[in-house]
Amino acid sequence: MDKNKQENNLTRRNLLTLGTSLLGATLLGTTSPLALAKAPFLGVYSPTFFRFKLGEFEITTISDGEAVIKAIHPIFGGNTSKEEVNKVLKSNLLPENLFNPFFTPTIINTGKEVILFDTGNGDDGFAKRPAAGLLAKQLSLAGYKTDDIDIVVISHGHSDHIGGIKEKEEEVFKNATYVISEVEFNFWNNKNNMPKGLEQFSKVFDNATKGIKDKFKTIKAGEDVAPGVKAIATQGHTPGHLSFHIESKGQQALILNDCVHHHILSFAHPEWHFAFDMDKEKGAETRINILDMCTKDKLPVIGFHLPFPSVGYVEPRKTGGYRWVPHSYQLQ
Repeated sequence: MDKNKQENNLTRRNLLTLGTSLLGATLLGTTSPLALAKAPFLGVYSPTFFRFKLGEFEITTISDGEAVIKAIHPIFGGNTSKEEVNKVLKSNLLPENLFNPFFTPTIINTGKEVILFDTGNGDDGFAKRPAAGLLAKQLSLAGYKTDDIDIVVISHGHSDHIGGIKEKEEEVFKNATYVISEVEFNFWNNKNNMPKGLEQFSKVFDNATKGIKDKFKTIKAGEDVAPGVKAIATQGHTPGHLSFHIESKGQQALILNDCVHHHILSFAHPEWHFAFDMDKEKGAETRINILDMCTKDKLPVIGFHLPFPSVGYVEPRKTGGYRWVPHSYQLQ
């Protein structure tokens, strides 16, 4: 092609491109393409609920919010060095001095009953508003009202699990009965044996249960909350901590609650102590046993403090320990 013709073609092509851009800008009411980028910032957004089917059950995880704690060691790995903990965090591209726990109550609609597992922080829990204590507000976004809840299951008596039972001294789930481990209920109601340092947790438990203790039903590990929902003993975090095995039409899942608290450290090194486990050795033993169960049965798992929507799987690592695999579309 003649050089002058080629240059003329390129020039015409550039002019056509420019003309098209100017025409589009004019139609949009501006002569500056840069103006197209001007829009108000909308703020950070996090999803509030996630729902899936398990057999005939419908399961919804709901965000009660999250917290930011500016420390990792010795909250995790009190029986190992800070350097070892930081090494694992660094290799997983995580900050070395920041812990970001989530709070994720779960609802199971069995078709006959609507069961809520834990009530989050409420206005009196471990994590404060506006960051957490959002369950009652988020329920409506997930399609539920507080009066829809038939059973409230309390996995254990810590304030981020029972703080949402009441709001300004008023019971939130007025139509519900409450289910809790017999061991756990007796522990928090026996002030004579309350270990030092648990005074605030004990106070929140007293406030949450005051005036409604007759609505509490205690169960033992191995017993059913409802058909298809069985309690599993996972003590260590607290004396009567429970996890739950869910089964419907041959499909199964586990609600771990506070057996795990971190999506990397709790799995890669379940033997490492966790500061809020009341019996740290037992907590580590329980963690290893329950994670081993998850890998063998390849069960979907819900972890209360894991990154929302807090649903995933557990697989063994070749180097030892386990790995958290967040849900993608396995349950859709």
